[in-house]
Amino acid sequence: MNIYSWNVNGFRAVVGKGFWDWLGSCGADVVLLQETKVHPDQLEPRDRGPQGWDAVWNWSKAKKGYSGTACLFRARPVSRSLGLPGGRFQGEGRLILLEYEAFFLLNVYFPNGQMSQERLDFKLAYYDAFLDYAQELRRTKPVVVGGDFNTAHKAIDLKNPKANEKTSGFLPVERAWLDRFVAAGWVDTFRMFEPGGGHYSWWSYRFNARSNNAGWRIDYFFVCEELRDRVRRAWIEPGVMGSDHCPVGLELDV
Repeated sequence: MNIYSWNVNGFRAVVGKGFWDWLGSCGADVVLLQETKVHPDQLEPRDRGPQGWDAVWNWSKAKKGYSGTACLFRARPVSRSLGLPGGRFQGEGRLILLEYEAFFLLNVYFPNGQMSQERLDFKLAYYDAFLDYAQELRRTKPVVVGGDFNTAHKAIDLKNPKANEKTSGFLPVERAWLDRFVAAGWVDTFRMFEPGGGHYSWWSYRFNARSNNAGWRIDYFFVCEELRDRVRRAWIEPGVMGSDHCPVGLELDV
């Protein structure tokens, strides 16, 4: 199964930049989207997807045109659900769970902590609640996690680590949570195949960052340790335009 994840930074915007052409050529069975910024009722019929694809949407109820996730799939799931359990983290459309026969697939768009200390605290609390949820799911069957984590894990995962040590997205406390996630038995699939630097999935729109490849790797596929041997490929597609992020991919033998 080929699975992609892409923060599209506005679904309607990326549709106008060749999204359906990319979808038709990428060979995906499932595509996880983040930062869709749209309610499906706002979409024109032509923008709901080609024949043979279905979709699940989770949109922000808190603020229109904000956050949001979607899953497009040809491989039909057994079941689906939206959001983390409990009330605190509902309302921003940040999570979709697809259940397949052999595994659970989580599409997640973690909060950005740069706006304020309050939002950083919210991000860290969301991280903790997500880990609890993922670990609980894992007791039933293996789990794949794809999405925008909004944190670069290691210094190798961004162009200018020293200059960003006090920037949310590379704070020690955020990176420590990713350490804890990995220690709990979650595998960064890209690093199974590529140990080197210079590989990023997000670039600022300022300072010609993308043309200079001055980016951050903040979009990931993780699998629980039980699925490690089923991972065939994991990659990044920096040449795909349309957003300030690019797609990341995972090929899984399931």
